[in-house]
Parts: sequence; structure tokens; C-alpha cells
Amino acid sequence: MADSSIGLTPFHEIPRHRWSALASSLASPLSTAEIERIRGLGDSLDIDEVDSIYIPLTNLLSRYAKAARATHADTAAFLGITKPHTPFVIGVAGSVAVGKSTVSRLLRELLSRDPETPNIALVTTDGFLYPNAELIRRGIAHRKGFPESYDRRALLRFVTEIKSGAEKVFAPVYSHLSYDIIPDETIEVSRPDILIVEGLNVLQPPTAGQSVALSDLFDFSIYVDARATDIESWYVNRFLALQTSAFADERSFFHKYAALSRDEAITEATDIWKAINEPNLIENIAPTRSRAKLVLKKDRDHTVSTVLLRKI
Repeated sequence: MADSSIGLTPFHEIPRHRWSALASSLASPLSTAEIERIRGLGDSLDIDEVDSIYIPLTNLLSRYAKAARATHADTAAFLGITKPHTPFVIGVAGSVAVGKSTVSRLLRELLSRDPETPNIALVTTDGFLYPNAELIRRGIAHRKGFPESYDRRALLRFVTEIKSGAEKVFAPVYSHLSYDIIPDETIEVSRPDILIVEGLNVLQPPTAGQSVALSDLFDFSIYVDARATDIESWYVNRFLALQTSAFADERSFFHKYAALSRDEAITEATDIWKAINEPNLIENIAPTRSRAKLVLKKDRDHTVSTVLLRKI
């Protein structure tokens, strides 16, 4: 007898042409200039990609957020209480250089155009990395970006307070120029309609001794996916682009790379990828893909070819 479970999957696999058809009646609310501002270094985001992929995704997320509000109202009525709804929390995960920051910024911009959810907050987990001095003290400076390099308790506490309806919550700030936490600087998050939490490891399961994982607090989660070889290529190309931009600033932690020749820079970037980013992807990030509610699968040119949406 044939195994009836063969071919079963918890996801709807939706090819680009079918997904993009869901936006056929919706016009992009963003201009070319706005997309240029949102696009990350090395990404190939354009109006067609916004219309084909992110307008349908925004529409779907809006439906989920509004449904969550309705569920809250029904539950409050059942319990006989009057409390405001708590923020809808979206987690965005994926490798270094895969484009998750661009996805997060774009979703913030698009979701804020909905009059029912105008207040969208975006927080990256970079701010919850341990300061460099602490990483050195712990002997894990070479593992920056790995799960153990984050103050996971502080991050979990931050999102818990947001999800509990706290009026104001503060997050630390990370500087990509100094490659470190900025002392005594915070950003304030005040009861947003939607909070987007973006980071490498936001979909990690609970660690030993931990009863709740960060992902348990998400109402929706997105994993930005691509072949590792493509991500490596994007990482190297971004490194080359940074040589003449951010790295050229004498204040930059990576200023030492600005004077490298092209061949030297490619070698350096490849070595960093092989020593740090690829192992982190393989060991920690990629295994969390199946925990996401939606996966955006990218092709070599950064365009999304397939959307995987978890079945309800």
C-alpha cells in the first residue's frame, strides 16, 4: 500500500505568478524614490517586486492583524473586561545579506499606509547584542551574531512588555559604524499597532532552562530564504560596495578594509562568510525556517520566486 503521507506539507506552496495575481487590483502606494530609500545595499527591489510580492503580503498581514483585533474584542466581551488590544507582533528572520532588513522596512512602510494600523514600530535585534567588551569577556567575540551573543533575556523581556500592553518600552541602540552598542542610548516604543522584530535568530526555539521563546510571542513570522551560495555572493558584493561607502569613514570599525584591493576584499569577505556567517546560517538560522508562518524564497537576482504560507 502506498504511503498516503508522502508529499504532505504544512505549507501552501505558491509560485510567483499566482501570488502576484492576488495584487491585480491593488496599486503600489510607493514611489520609485521611496523604494530607493527603503532598499538595502545590494538588493534589487523595484516597483514590480513591490507590486508582485509585497502588496499581497501586506494585504495578508493586514487581514491577520485585524482578525487578531476581532479575536481580542470577542475574548474581552466573553470575559467582561475592557482592555485595549495589544500590538500585533511580526518576526522577520533570515541570514546576513539575504535582504530581511529591506523586507522589514518595506513592510513597515506599506502597513503604515493602512488607516487602521498607522503606528508601525520596527526593532532589530542588533540592539540586544552584548557590547563588544562583554563579548570579549565571554570569549565569544568571534561568534557575534550567533544566538549566544545576544542578551536573549532582555530581548524576551522587551517583547513581553510590548505584548503585555505596556505604555512605553525602551530598546538599546546598535551602531553599524562603531559595530557596538551605543551606551546610554535607547529607542522608545509606545503601544504600536504592529511591531516588527527583525533579526537573524528570532525564530529560535526555547533554549535549555527557558520555558518561552521569543517566537512564542509572535502573531506572525516570516523567513527570508535563498540558496547559501547566492547569499554568499550577495554578502561579498555588499562588502565590496561598503568599501567605498561606510568603510571609507575613518570612524568605521571596518575602516581597515577600505584600502584593500578588489581581490583582497573578495578574499577577506569570503573568509568572513566561511568562518562566521555560513556556519551560523547552517547551524542556527536555516533550521528555524520551518517554524515560520510564511517563507519568501528568493532567486539569484533577489526576486522572490515562491511563497510558502503555513496552512491553517
